[in-house]
Amino acid sequence: MTQWRCAGLRWDRSGPALAWHHPVHGDRVSPLPPGHPLAFTVVSDAGAAAGPRTGAVPATAPRGRRGEREGAATGRGCVGVRRGARHTPCPDGAEVPVSAVSARCPDCARLDRSYSVAADTRTDDPRPYDVYLAWFGPELIKVGITASEREGARLLEQAALSYTLLGRGPLMAARRAEAVLGAALGVPDRFPYAAKRAAREAPPPQRERAAQLAALHARAAALGGLPESLTLYPCAPVHHDAVFHLDRLPVHGVIRLGPGRTVAGRVEAAAGPDVYLTDSAGRTLLLDTRHLAGWPLAAAPADAATTAEVAAPAREAAEPQTLFGSSAIPAPTDA
Repeated sequence: MTQWRCAGLRWDRSGPALAWHHPVHGDRVSPLPPGHPLAFTVVSDAGAAAGPRTGAVPATAPRGRRGEREGAATGRGCVGVRRGARHTPCPDGAEVPVSAVSARCPDCARLDRSYSVAADTRTDDPRPYDVYLAWFGPELIKVGITASEREGARLLEQAALSYTLLGRGPLMAARRAEAVLGAALGVPDRFPYAAKRAAREAPPPQRERAAQLAALHARAAALGGLPESLTLYPCAPVHHDAVFHLDRLPVHGVIRLGPGRTVAGRVEAAAGPDVYLTDSAGRTLLLDTRHLAGWPLAAAPADAATTAEVAAPAREAAEPQTLFGSSAIPAPTDA
């Protein structure tokens, strides 16, 4: 029987939500507000989760379109390619490695990047774009661009602790400004994710972050060579501490997913793709939802034990973990 598969974590201004895809029933999202219980089992074979339990992925959903094929889900599968509201499933139904950060097979990854703003293979997007300066940690300030209509969601997805807009303009003007900042000021357009994660555990006060952003913003705005079609904005730092709930850190261990493993806890915080859960021993465990994408998941019962491996620095629990609350994976709503 075809199953719901996790499509990773999505952000908008209302907060984080787990995304789901079903080849017949389409897309759903499950909001993950702080304090919500989260419990699921990674399905290891097609028969293990033929009927998801109430509170997990939907057991019933709107009718799918005719002609969509049904296939058995036997492991972590490629999530295919999504462009806007259109989802193209992986034509090969390929599986991806358990440890892979990306949940796309090589062919779908190439297809995704063949028409992508991020990969500089899409230059005909008529939408306006924002150029931003994002603060992730000391010495970790990057420049980037995002579609203006997304209203900062891209910065939430990247787990930027603070940011300010530099300007707004057509796509190619925004790209040109990004390149100018990189060449003239040495501002990078990316950092290793591990560095971002480590920096958020003990961030400096907002005023220090704002001062660093303001200094770089002033230097950037004074540069020659910025496109005339780019409208410059004054420095107005935005901070995500309250959205991410950073006061609930630090992390005691990182969850390692695998077939047949159960994860259970209460949502404490989320930043970028990372969800922080409190287990029954009071530890804060980090769930990297990039590794969750592609798995078929089933709701775990309320009295289930946590069987997923917890990597250093936390020790694995000596006793099985119990669930917080009576619900498991939050009930999804339409995407």
